[in-house]
This record gives sequence, structure tokens and C-alpha cells, in this order.
Amino acid sequence: MSERNGRCLCGAVHYRISADPVAVRLCWCRDCQRLAANGTVNALVPTAALDISGTVADFTSTADSGNQITRRFCPSCGSHLFANSSARPQLTVVRVGTLDDPSSVKPAVNMWAASAPAWACLDTSLEQVERQPVAPPAKPAG
Repeated sequence: MSERNGRCLCGAVHYRISADPVAVRLCWCRDCQRLAANGTVNALVPTAALDISGTVADFTSTADSGNQITRRFCPSCGSHLFANSSARPQLTVVRVGTLDDPSSVKPAVNMWAASAPAWACLDTSLEQVERQPVAPPAKPAG
């Protein structure tokens, strides 16, 4: 296990992750495209392993998957940092671009590939899933 740290653009919100990601994915759903004007790289980490300092604002909406997604961001600079799905409250999505070392993780799958724009550069070495992939298995405690 390695510790990872990150922050928002203005530095008002910092975070520490004390567990390795359960999965790292490149998402091409329309919501992620609207957030980033592109696909987003997301690390799924155990919610209990995420320590946040600073105040975050949130916005909840229904995703294409049908799940309620609460996205959390810095209210000062607007950096999108985290998301939680009603389907998997034990996991938190961390936007990899906000990590101090985004190269410390690598995506394994292009998800919602069916929604990617025609110009998208999908890494052909990654698994490609047309829509929502199967949830990662829960890691045993201890």
C-alpha cells in the first residue's frame, strides 16, 4: 500500500488516501465529459481510507447508470475532486488529475466508451466497456 495525496487548484482542499485504489478507470459518460470537456480518469478508493481537510461543496444528480451521484468540489476554485454513488457508498471516486502524482496510478479500462466523441483518443491497450462496468469486488477487511 502506498499513501497518496492531492489537492484542488487553489489549495483550499487537501486530501490523503491511505489505501490503494480498488480500480482506476477512464470514464467517457456524458456527465464526466461535461465536467472535464473530455473523459476523466477516476480512482475508486475505500471511502474510509480518504481523509479530507478543507470544505467541499456538493451536487447530486442521477447518472446514466440510474444511480444517484454526489460530486464534491472546492467551492473556491471549482476543482472537481470526489464523487460517491448510491450503489457503492463504501467507495469514493477520486479525480486522478487532482493527485500530487497522477502517474502513481494507471487506468485499466475505458468505461462508457459508447458515449465517447468520434475524436476521442481511446487507449487500445485498455479494456473497453460500452457502458457501466461490473462493480469491482469488495476487498476483505483486515
